[in-house]
Amino acid sequence: MNKIQLGVIFGSRSCEREVSIISAVQLMGHVNQELYNVIPVYISQQGVWYTGEKLKDIKTFQRFQPDQPGIERVMLDVTSASGALLAMRPGKGLLHHPEQVVVARMEVCLIVMHGLNGEDGTLQGLLEMANLPYTSTGVAGSAIGMDKIMMKQFFRGADLPVLPGEYFTRTRWRSERKEVLDAVEAGLEYPVFVKPANLGSSIGVSRADNRSELQEALDLAFEYDRRVLVEKGLDHPVELNCSVLGYDEDVQASAIEMPLIGKGDDMLDFFGKYLSSGSSKGMAGLSRVLPAPIGEALTAEIQELSKKIFRLMDCKGVVRIDYMFDRATEKLYITEINTIPGSLAFYLWEQSGIRYSELIDKMVQYARQAWEDRNERNYAYHSDILSSVSLGSKGSKGAKGSKW
Repeated sequence: MNKIQLGVIFGSRSCEREVSIISAVQLMGHVNQELYNVIPVYISQQGVWYTGEKLKDIKTFQRFQPDQPGIERVMLDVTSASGALLAMRPGKGLLHHPEQVVVARMEVCLIVMHGLNGEDGTLQGLLEMANLPYTSTGVAGSAIGMDKIMMKQFFRGADLPVLPGEYFTRTRWRSERKEVLDAVEAGLEYPVFVKPANLGSSIGVSRADNRSELQEALDLAFEYDRRVLVEKGLDHPVELNCSVLGYDEDVQASAIEMPLIGKGDDMLDFFGKYLSSGSSKGMAGLSRVLPAPIGEALTAEIQELSKKIFRLMDCKGVVRIDYMFDRATEKLYITEINTIPGSLAFYLWEQSGIRYSELIDKMVQYARQAWEDRNERNYAYHSDILSSVSLGSKGSKGAKGSKW
């Protein structure tokens, strides 16, 4: 049996690039080598694409040197269904003209991106144009899932439970600082959480308990994005996360985790998520209670709500949906959806009896199924419109003999 040529794409121009590297190297170590030939594809901070066996080793990225043996600069051939990674190599013969060669050819793309330029629909759009199967949620769902402001509006429009919030632009903040602070205080009660619209891993997120802290939090958040969400906070909520796996009508929810945060804290910051364990396990290294001790009723509510969100956003592969539970009111609120979660949430599926290698198999299966569905569309509609159009010098509106 021929192995599937599996391109694992990671890195990119994102504040979460390092988290992506950890997740990708972790994943490549769990791929079933009998079924797949893994082709690592690393997109650098400068947006340059590379491949090579060296990219499977986490040590390569501790001081990345792209000109070392085992790494080669490539570009994707976007011709429909090609999947080729092309490189320029010195030619043979007297003149040594460079030659373009096919270094590898991907059959399925497994996206392990976190943040902008990869998780936000941009890479998904490129792979749609290139007509390649890929494992993550599609263009629209990825874009909504990345932007916290649009995400909240989407959930609110679907009558799903979200906390009250306001959003602002950097332009308005620079010109109307007092008015922005007044607007937050008029619409929301402290504490509030201030979040860049298009970032994950809690980067740039902070809590404000008064006007002075709110100003500092907005200054920080606007360093990372031009649009910022200010959201009502809860006092010492319970954080709960649930993963969903599937595509189309085949959807299942994982066990639910309760991440453990420091005493007196209200949120997990970047350090708590990725560095506090002193290891490079990504989200898999986070301290948690799994399954969360929340009772059968709340567990079932979260799992059903998670599957509903997955279907509404037409998700694919593996996602993780984060919640806040208010002990005082016993109300559940959606925090966000991660369309490519850290460590691909494999630890939640292991609790559900699915090994990481099997999770990868399922993601590849769904990627191929979605690709086949997409290619069932009829692109062959023909009409006589071109034969009847004469543009002339005035364009289509002024064309004589045209109906347009």
